[in-house]
Amino acid sequence: MHNPSAKLLIIDDDEAVRTSLAAYLEDSGFTVAQASNGHQGLEIFQQEHPDLVICDLRMPQIDGLELIRRIGELNDTAPVIVVSGAGVMNDVVEALRLGAADYLIKPLEDLAVLEHSIRRALDRARLRHENAVYSERLEATNRELQASLHLLQEDQDAGRQVQISLLPDTPWTADGFSFSHQIIPSLYLSGDFVDYFRLDDRRIAFYLADVSGHGASSAFVTVLLKFMTTRLLYESRRGGKLPEFKPSDVLGHINRGLINLKLGKHVTMLGGIIDLPTDRLTYSIGGHLPLPVLYQNGQAEYLQGRGLPVGLFEEATFEDREIQLPEAFSLTLLSDGILDLLPGETLKEKEAALPRMIGAAGGTLEGLRQTFGLNELGDMPDDIALLVLSRNLE
Repeated sequence: MHNPSAKLLIIDDDEAVRTSLAAYLEDSGFTVAQASNGHQGLEIFQQEHPDLVICDLRMPQIDGLELIRRIGELNDTAPVIVVSGAGVMNDVVEALRLGAADYLIKPLEDLAVLEHSIRRALDRARLRHENAVYSERLEATNRELQASLHLLQEDQDAGRQVQISLLPDTPWTADGFSFSHQIIPSLYLSGDFVDYFRLDDRRIAFYLADVSGHGASSAFVTVLLKFMTTRLLYESRRGGKLPEFKPSDVLGHINRGLINLKLGKHVTMLGGIIDLPTDRLTYSIGGHLPLPVLYQNGQAEYLQGRGLPVGLFEEATFEDREIQLPEAFSLTLLSDGILDLLPGETLKEKEAALPRMIGAAGGTLEGLRQTFGLNELGDMPDDIALLVLSRNLE
């Protein structure tokens, strides 16, 4: 949205035109300064730093084209709109080439046209400024990321130790819930990642992510995921009480970050937040297969949900789903590498087998290790990650 109280500077040697424009724009909510020639206009411009300049082309001492040129040399972001009776095409082309935001011909029969041009130019200037600020922040984030990834680039062994150090403790218990995980990389470094942590005294968050590709480049992105989630949590806490953001908000934040970084990587992931007082789980899915499996009373079934991969589509949106957690249960999250261990020829057959196998394993990580033979695996074509959340399982 434009700023209705934006400061404008009108530079025109015709006092009647200048006064009428100023009166109309002030009635529209703008703050308006006036100058009767180019020299005076430049002085006021440097003193007051207006958000936008309106100028004539034909003026004594300094004409409008020279004025546009000098404003540009000041490296100022304020747009310039030319309002001139000189409708020579060469002047129009030169003014626009020098950076003028618009060129309007006198006399202006409807000043609303000028107001519309001003608001449009201010909106564009605001967007350019926001993009510049965001680019600066993104560059700072990139520098921090590069520093974090330097050890990975120097030595694969050091990289593996860094990646392991970023993973949470396993097992980890909090408020009656138990979290445990295992990651089996297909290469020395893994593109799969899990995390779980307290948001505050009444919420616990967790996620499992599967980065596209394998090896070091995908492992770098797992470090980035940890960095992004930790930074989001830190910045959210800076104001005091942590806001009520949802898993879909976090996936959207990561989606924008990956797209803007242009790493050529995307992530399938699912994340959830447990609200301890209500015993409810809110979760969101970003293009991830297989879906999480809920085990209770000896039965296992998929949770429902869908969504686009994270970091692939700018327009991607993510939905939240909510369930009431049973008194005794486990929730198993798996990366798609597990599909290589499932019986069946088709994806449909493999997906049908997974809940049965989790049920046979009793919904525990140790049971899954035995059921899938994870301790005896040889070379695997894909990374495998398992995250099991449980409560009151015997």
